[in-house]
Amino acid sequence: MPPDETAITASQILDRESQKVIREELARESVSAVRLIEHVIQHAHALQSSDIHLDPGETILASRFRVDGKLRDAHDIPMWIHREILARLKILAGLRIDEHGIPQDGRFRFFLTERVHPDSVGSSSLAAFLDIRLSIAPTYYGENAVLRLLSSRDQLNTFESLGLSSIHQTIIRRALSNPHGLLLLTGPTGSGKTSTLYAFMQYLNTRLLSIITIEDPIEYSMEGINQIQASQRSGLTFAEGLRSILRQDPNIIGIGEIRDHETASLAVHAALTGHLVLSTLHTTSAPSALPRLIDLGIEPYLIASTIQLVVAERLVRRLCTFCRVSKALTEEQRLVLTNRSGNLEISSCSYFSSIGCLRCENTGSNGRIGIFEILFVNNELRDAIARKASARELSLLAQQDGMQTLFEDGMQKAAEGLVPIDEVLTLIHE
Repeated sequence: MPPDETAITASQILDRESQKVIREELARESVSAVRLIEHVIQHAHALQSSDIHLDPGETILASRFRVDGKLRDAHDIPMWIHREILARLKILAGLRIDEHGIPQDGRFRFFLTERVHPDSVGSSSLAAFLDIRLSIAPTYYGENAVLRLLSSRDQLNTFESLGLSSIHQTIIRRALSNPHGLLLLTGPTGSGKTSTLYAFMQYLNTRLLSIITIEDPIEYSMEGINQIQASQRSGLTFAEGLRSILRQDPNIIGIGEIRDHETASLAVHAALTGHLVLSTLHTTSAPSALPRLIDLGIEPYLIASTIQLVVAERLVRRLCTFCRVSKALTEEQRLVLTNRSGNLEISSCSYFSSIGCLRCENTGSNGRIGIFEILFVNNELRDAIARKASARELSLLAQQDGMQTLFEDGMQKAAEGLVPIDEVLTLIHE
């Protein structure tokens, strides 16, 4: 049944109320940048946004919210209060308010006035605060600001909520049970690597183990884990922090990202000397992470000796289960699937689309879910790594051992009605 176009969704009510509150604030004789920022953050949080963009223009400071991976317009704020808003954000994040020509990064904690999210399905208790990461950069019309909303509730991701299948969960638990070795999470920026990394560490987090991380930035505070903030300003790089960690007698080491030869070398040697090391790496697939380590100057025999698991990930919208409907494939989609399906029986699969309803605020989606490619390194793959096999050869060997590619995992989730097939085809390129 198509959605009732005359119905007003909870999202629309929130939009109207927020617009009204900000108009009333701007109409005051003494406009408060403090209150404006509070209203915008409260609104973004109520819509379950991951980011707030404040983009200056000639006459308007445009605010946009990223919801389920897509930006949507929120409020148009007059530019005459732009400087006050940026100054307030800098004060909150402990940044220099007299510096306008260079990028600045910081973070602060924002305390919510409400503990309940007013959605149309029901209410759920949320954290009383948000950790917010702030990035400021100079642009043509003045400084912009991007706020990443890091609600503490997001720390509690389970393997199921991430979108990992039961088979993938079994493989990951097997790898995490090793007392030493290197586990890598790969994917582009915004693909969910950090959330998955935190879920892995949360799974391992017990009083019997010492877990220490070096991160830039620390996105979520995790009780029971010692987290170190890397800082270029103070000279605490990933490599320097990792050297310090190794003197702290850890069982498990978390590295926010392997970016250079020095960090990669220290990570591999830490795994070689009896530590379980978890980190992220920017590559497009799980098999391509192994040649990437060689590109960073790591000897192939060291990689083969230490690597245990590589996980590649992408994020796609999760279809609303209340308004999803069966969808016929277009000829273009059928052609693409025929060329890329491999062993998938696409002709017998049903695919779905969401038309929008009150429960999903007429968006057709309900958050996002991960699509995964998990490479468990066996002896055959170790031999191939040691002789510098290409990413393609490693991929073929892994698939012969049962590895499900990103495309196959995405298509399986599309057939189950979890994700839209067009996003799987758009996001995953092989």
